[in-house]
Amino acid sequence: MNSIAGKRFQDIPVSILDLAPITEGNTAETTFKNSLKLAQAAEAMGYKRYWLAEHHNMESVASSATAVLIGYIAGGTKTMRVGSGGIMLPNHAPLVVAEQFGTLASLYPGRIDLGLGRAPGTDQLTAMALRRNRMETAQDFPDDILALQKYFSAENSKAKVRAIPGEGLDIPIWILGSSTDSAQLAALLGLPYAFASHFAPAHFLTAIDLYRRHFRPSAYLDKPYVMACVNVIAADTNAEAERLATSYYQLVTGIITGRRRRLQKPVDSMSGLWTDQEEASVRQMAHYAFIGDAEKIGADLSFFQRQTQLDEIMVTSHIYDPEARIHSYELLQSVHKNERGA
Repeated sequence: MNSIAGKRFQDIPVSILDLAPITEGNTAETTFKNSLKLAQAAEAMGYKRYWLAEHHNMESVASSATAVLIGYIAGGTKTMRVGSGGIMLPNHAPLVVAEQFGTLASLYPGRIDLGLGRAPGTDQLTAMALRRNRMETAQDFPDDILALQKYFSAENSKAKVRAIPGEGLDIPIWILGSSTDSAQLAALLGLPYAFASHFAPAHFLTAIDLYRRHFRPSAYLDKPYVMACVNVIAADTNAEAERLATSYYQLVTGIITGRRRRLQKPVDSMSGLWTDQEEASVRQMAHYAFIGDAEKIGADLSFFQRQTQLDEIMVTSHIYDPEARIHSYELLQSVHKNERGA
């Protein structure tokens, strides 16, 4: 996609995706405290929303009970939107999701987002354990979304099965995806679209172009709204950012090789920790990873925005030290604010 004039990086909101990483030597309890601390800092910095992702059977990710964690983060913040990035809908009956998010939206009015994914967020064996005798698959995803919209509608008050709480509440639904299939569905339903370019860059540009071209205005959205998630690791120097990024590189290497571990401490060199082939695979997956000092991050994200013309950028940062992670978001927001005032 060629660079075009339009919305600049400083013109669009910036948000956060938290995978609630469990770091080596720590527990999920520590992770949750660190997530709340980050969310509170992000709210003070001016980030628009804070989403949590559903994953299962992953030693490095603590956000398996996503709705519970959303409630914890929303309860510890005041104004920032909090939501799912996303709920993996094949794992859940739509009624259960409607009741859970209806409860969240009743507790925290006007602050809850419901991002929905069509993948299981885990391996097939774990997906089977989650679903028990339910036969839901990605093929049922469109119908499940329609069922959710029905449960949230005020018109469903006459139905025999109702979502209470949930019915009649304004809970924005987002379609999440990493392929063109999700883009087509979001366009057809007239819903906002969030692309997982932080781990699946291959179809990103094609998918958002398809979404924009085929978008149908709906009662929920009158024009396309595209958000993309990218990796950002910022530090005071490029060298320090590259060192912090070795935790991310180790994590992705483990995903590629099947040798998954908790998020590891940064190292001075990745030599001996990945093969040439593994490094090439990691670099490909990390195509939209922005690593460096504030100046480099600002320049790179500004160029990225000129290329993509996003409506919003969501950022995830796999950084071992929680204070370094907060500082990374401080640097990013300082660039964003400075450019906005330029």
